[in-house]
Amino acid sequence: MSWEASPATTRGRPLYRADQVRELDQRTIAAGIEGFALMQRAAAAAWKSLKARWPGVRSLSVICGGGNNGGDGHVLAALAAAEGLAVQRILLKPLEELSGDARRAADMATAAGVEALPWKSGLALEGEVIVDALLGTGLGGEVRGEAREAIEAINAAGMPVLAIDIPSGLHADTGAILGVAVQAVRTVTFIGDKLGLHTGAAPSCVGELDFRALGVDAGGEADIVPAAHLLDAGMIGAWLPARERSAHKGDFGHALVLGGAPGFGGAALLAAEACARLGAGKVSLATAPEHVTASLVRRPEVMVHGVRGAGDLGELPEHADVLVVGPGLGQGSWGQGMLQAALATGRPLVVDADALNLLATRYGGQCRENWVLTPHPGEAGRLLELSAAEIEADRPAAALALQRRYGGVVVLKGAGSLVAGPEGLAVCPSGNPGMASGGMGDALSGILGALLAQGLPLEPAVRLGVLVHALAGDMAARQAGERGLLAGDLASCARILVNPTMGEDDAAATR
Repeated sequence: MSWEASPATTRGRPLYRADQVRELDQRTIAAGIEGFALMQRAAAAAWKSLKARWPGVRSLSVICGGGNNGGDGHVLAALAAAEGLAVQRILLKPLEELSGDARRAADMATAAGVEALPWKSGLALEGEVIVDALLGTGLGGEVRGEAREAIEAINAAGMPVLAIDIPSGLHADTGAILGVAVQAVRTVTFIGDKLGLHTGAAPSCVGELDFRALGVDAGGEADIVPAAHLLDAGMIGAWLPARERSAHKGDFGHALVLGGAPGFGGAALLAAEACARLGAGKVSLATAPEHVTASLVRRPEVMVHGVRGAGDLGELPEHADVLVVGPGLGQGSWGQGMLQAALATGRPLVVDADALNLLATRYGGQCRENWVLTPHPGEAGRLLELSAAEIEADRPAAALALQRRYGGVVVLKGAGSLVAGPEGLAVCPSGNPGMASGGMGDALSGILGALLAQGLPLEPAVRLGVLVHALAGDMAARQAGERGLLAGDLASCARILVNPTMGEDDAAATR
């Protein structure tokens, strides 16, 4: 089967670095839109977003910093006052020290009758909604002093927060918290969506994201290449059309899962089942002999082989279209033999769990263009000889560094999972905290193996698999909640997602 999909349906919304958005802002001003007019446009969009989210709000506390982000807050304060709201406007920088558009905005709020209160420690925030207009996307170092005090006060107030452009304290490029960050209920961001709003700590800080382009066509600037793209559910139908009525199992590939060292059979069983549910024509599992009975009971459709070592594999790896190696592999002689056998085939590989740890400790220097590495931050750190904290400090840079060093496509798992490949970086916006449980990575490996077995190109298959895995987790959470969500719950949900004629409501009607 041939696979084709247009870039427009597979790339998703472009994401930018902070410096790129500033360049877009400057070009817009140079094209004839006054800077203050653009600020007013942003503030009006933020005010509309706030009213849409909290339509009955009667009072606001607006915390304004000294830059243009603070200027947006001043204009919003003026707009809110004009509509009769009680507005508490708090300044981190005195009026007389403001300059440029920020000063014009502050004067606008003053002319609208909004009192300006200087920030002081212990100041009570009185609004029903707090507007964070404190620090913008230019922040690069740790938040200190009064700004830190103000952020801590915002978070302690117990009131919902609208963050303007970015939650103060969150890094716009990496999604890392710079010491402390505002925890918003909604963030309204402008001109170009920012990479750092979608990965790392961002899900804990951003809340609902409302993107407003303000009439700026970022895509029209051909020389400003997006830093990443946001994966979108529209990819699924684009890459997985309905099957031909005359199809047979040979059309959809043979996936082999190598895993389940003695005493560690569960992970490999989860991967094999996910692989089967996602549509691979045939799924084989090579595992320690003591796990064969469990596999037959759990999923008899999987062709299970008990192997005491790599010598028992025979020609099985050569008969597969893709190999999934790592779930329950262990780092002993059994796991080492399985990984060596997988590397020797030249077949496309999905490499996870202990196979990654073995790459870092025993099989260094490997680089292939036909494999997928799926590390979590700890495994990524071992592969790059860094700590997990260093990986999390700049997840996009780490994902790209892994791809450059090891080739192929890399999935850096975690909140806002990242996919790095030859076409660049993609971010998954879906998933939930219920997926922080054992076996989720094994399910992802099986999903990826299934899509590759069916013949999808490597990078689209990985982007699609990461997205389906996360969306399946969200579907399972909607059905029964986040707590207690198990990896085994994902396969049936993922099956619904990859069938373009089957919606969630349709599936519910058949139960």
